[in-house]
Amino acid sequence: MSILKKISVFLCFFLVGCNASHNPPKTQQSVDLAKYMGTWYEIASFPNSFQRGCKCTTATYTLDNDQVKVLNRCYKGESNKLSQANGKAWSVSPDNSRLKVQFFWPFRGDYWILHISPEYRQVIVGSPNRHYLWILARTPQIDPSVYDGLLQVAKARGYDIAKLVSTKQNCPL
Repeated sequence: MSILKKISVFLCFFLVGCNASHNPPKTQQSVDLAKYMGTWYEIASFPNSFQRGCKCTTATYTLDNDQVKVLNRCYKGESNKLSQANGKAWSVSPDNSRLKVQFFWPFRGDYWILHISPEYRQVIVGSPNRHYLWILARTPQIDPSVYDGLLQVAKARGYDIAKLVSTKQNCPL
């Protein structure tokens, strides 16, 4: 094998993350984006650098033609300083369960809707490489039995639910 071919194979695994394509998680069968719009409260998530120190985290989605406007908000520190990020998302699958999200050019991320309750009250969102996972709800808290059910769905999709951290949602604002 030539050195160029070896470098190409290495770049495939390093840059593209080929392991995600071998066993991607199952996504929701169909998502009605109009029903998905509105505000969602983060119930739990995998820790990540861009949300470090966040509490009372919400995501608000607004349909704008073929795109979704995204507003992520949280409060940080003892002073509860508001932090927010505006982005956009768009569907990359016919069933709307797989989206790309972008908060600043040229970087894009995968936003896969893994499971959504029939009444669009709770949702599990993750990335195909299983490095990111969020459990969101229309209310700041959910019933423990509902949460346990969502954990089981995430686990069945191949996510390490032991890494989930509950999000504080009782900020005095």
